[in-house]
Amino acid sequence: MRPPSPPSPPSPERSAEVRRRFAEEARSERPDLSLLCLLVGAAADGALDEAGLDAAQMELDRLAGLLPYRPGGPRAWALALCELLGGRHGFHGSVADYQRLESSLLHAVLRRRRGLPILLSVVWMEVARRAGAPVYGVALPGHFVVGFGPEPEQVLADPFDGGRVLTGADAELLVTGATGAPLDRAMLVPAAPLDLVLRILNNIRAWAAARPEHSEVALWAVELSLLLPSHPARLRYERAQVLVQRGNFTGGATELEAYAEVVAAVDPEAAERMRGQAQAARSRLN
Repeated sequence: MRPPSPPSPPSPERSAEVRRRFAEEARSERPDLSLLCLLVGAAADGALDEAGLDAAQMELDRLAGLLPYRPGGPRAWALALCELLGGRHGFHGSVADYQRLESSLLHAVLRRRRGLPILLSVVWMEVARRAGAPVYGVALPGHFVVGFGPEPEQVLADPFDGGRVLTGADAELLVTGATGAPLDRAMLVPAAPLDLVLRILNNIRAWAAARPEHSEVALWAVELSLLLPSHPARLRYERAQVLVQRGNFTGGATELEAYAEVVAAVDPEAAERMRGQAQAARSRLN
């Protein structure tokens, strides 16, 4: 059975407002992770209005209110989240979730109780944070999990597996399975919120890249990524390619020429190739 089509995008006016708010929040002193993730959802789903944004935040508040008051140390917090979110409310993931754009949209994950590891981790983090838990994201290679407490008391849990508390051997297996290399303690440091948002947008761009018929998703995802204070410069090249793919040959050519100027000092040959691509894009206007 084919997965459903992605949600319908917002109007141009709503899209512009969402991007303005996303850029403002991303550049604030303490970016709000849940709001940024919900604004990603609003960029994808035209049905997600202000009331929907508020409702998603209230659902996170409601779930946090169901946690026991200060259950104990890091392991007690991890077990409490596992019992509440994974057990009572059924949040988890499956291989099929990788085929759905909704698995990367926080409001949809809250509704479906399903999602990618990183979005389920956002649910765990935001619910736990509201309840006062010492929680943070941990970007293991190929699999995002959550951590509770500082080292050496750190406890890891896997929201994709319903919040199962991980042993050291479990974490080692996740890393070796993804990379073939052993677990490095440097992999267990807390992930910065904006790095997490960029990783979510990377997942969305990868989803869209495998589905050229959804190039509009690739475009808004790369444009949101470019609004983050720190992002790979090559995203400008990716945006140019998407514009050309969508038939905006002038816009794509202009972006290619601008990026060529950026890279010319360090890689003249690459800059020349991009100028050639820009010329080819402009020729398609004839």
